[in-house]
Amino acid sequence: MAAVLIKSLLFPKAKTAYTSLPLRESNLPGGVERAASTDSAIAMSESFVDEKISGKENGTTSTRINPRIISDATIGLSDGLTVPFALTAGLSALGDTNVVIYGGLAELIAGGISMGLGGYLGAKSEAEAYQAALRKTKATVDNDNRLAASLVRNTFSRYDIAEDTLASIIGSLLDSPADMVDFIMRFHHQLVEADYAPSRAYVSGVTIATGYVLGGLVALLPYLFISGIQHAFFASAVLMALALFAFGWAKTALVGEGDRWICFKNGVQMLLLGGVAAGASMGCVKAIG
Repeated sequence: MAAVLIKSLLFPKAKTAYTSLPLRESNLPGGVERAASTDSAIAMSESFVDEKISGKENGTTSTRINPRIISDATIGLSDGLTVPFALTAGLSALGDTNVVIYGGLAELIAGGISMGLGGYLGAKSEAEAYQAALRKTKATVDNDNRLAASLVRNTFSRYDIAEDTLASIIGSLLDSPADMVDFIMRFHHQLVEADYAPSRAYVSGVTIATGYVLGGLVALLPYLFISGIQHAFFASAVLMALALFAFGWAKTALVGEGDRWICFKNGVQMLLLGGVAAGASMGCVKAIG
């Protein structure tokens, strides 16, 4: 029965719904305990695959924002809220609002381009690493069935699966090289193609650059609309603090965490870390000055 279930997982025609995972009780007989553990592994694997392919099969998409986009936005916005603020704060000591504005705009443009290029190149390197792993996996499946089978065994080594069931899995995969490659990439290397698409590099670069520019504008806007450089500085500090807290709250909610206390805690954490970074930057500027 376990072999049939795993075969249907690897070559799906219809999806099986698991409402809960079988529990492994310590007082079960050995054979029953092994079956429970095997079925648990099957259920976890099928649940993972169903989550990955449910959008394609049902024509729906997840309402949760991709965590990678949240991560990129966090990098860009946190830097944008701290570095330009420290620069404008240091320049404000000169007492000339025009110097603060022009210097801040120049830093925003240069910093946005630099951060965007860094995000693009980083994501591009990840995509190239994925393609290299995919080529190596395809070569292994095509030329070394023994090594491919060993990788599958290693993947299931954490589960107490019966040998005949494991042999059935490996045999089914060896009969379909494409499924073997997909299985090794997904479950052994834990690499999913959608996370390393070529377009990911452009999205990462644009997201980081946009976050940086938007964050920097928060620190710069008070100098554009408030007369008196000291008043503008204090307004910039307050706006930066509010923006850091709001972003810490929002990014937690956007990745699917609905608990208000956790959102509040992450908002305070973002505020404290950003404040420390901005304070350290300002201290260095003051010390040099």
